[in-house]
Amino acid sequence: MSDVPNRWRAEIRLGLQEALVNAAKHGNQLDPNKTVLVEFFILDEEHWWIIADQGPGFDPSCPCTNDCDSSLFEHQQDCGRGLYILHQIFDQVLWNPDGTELRLCKQVKNRLRLPLIS
Repeated sequence: MSDVPNRWRAEIRLGLQEALVNAAKHGNQLDPNKTVLVEFFILDEEHWWIIADQGPGFDPSCPCTNDCDSSLFEHQQDCGRGLYILHQIFDQVLWNPDGTELRLCKQVKNRLRLPLIS
């Protein structure tokens, strides 16, 4: 988190916490013999995290993984609170076809939107 500007840290911390809990709980099913791999890099003015689990995966074509808005969150069981939070915090939320790897992107410079959490 030291590379993330202060104004975005609380919001990104919440998003990463949700992604990591989802990977451990839903992906790896809390199996202590499975790991969650996290990579971080900065490309231009974008901060990227790649989170991969060793679980069976899920169908990332669910509408809530592509465009999760409050109406999907309220009315569909498939769209959980964690996915909704990810789509609110990060500028890009991308899954591999197997649903075992998540790529999160946050553009932290020259943003017009203020952080959700201050």
